Amino acid sequence: MVNSEEFVSRLEKILSFYNLSASSFADKIGVQRSSISHLLTGRNKPSLEFVMKVVKTYPEVNLYWLLNGKGAFPSKKESTSSPSPSSLTPIQSIHAERTIQKIIILYADGSFETFEPRIDPSN
Repeated sequence: MVNSEEFVSRLEKILSFYNLSASSFADKIGVQRSSISHLLTGRNKPSLEFVMKVVKTYPEVNLYWLLNGKGAFPSKKESTSSPSPSSLTPIQSIHAERTIQKIIILYADGSFETFEPRIDPSN
């Protein structure tokens, strides 16, 4: 679960980094200005749609950093010895650095499914 106060702090870091007001940030990511105000005051919690708009608009914002503070902002550049992130599919990118623990599929009706990989003890 996302800690709202810490999320707001990270959102404020993004605004400061890009030297944006809350209203110009809202315009850039394509959300209503009031939604940013409500997030910053703690009235509302961030939706998945909001988070994805931030990450899509600002590639330097790491999804895991934005959601739970793990990682770095702005995202660090990859070394030249590894493939560029844009040349990898999202799944390949995850596999290149991490092992998948759980996959959660969120449906528009609010339901979800969780999948966990089976671990083969012979490996």
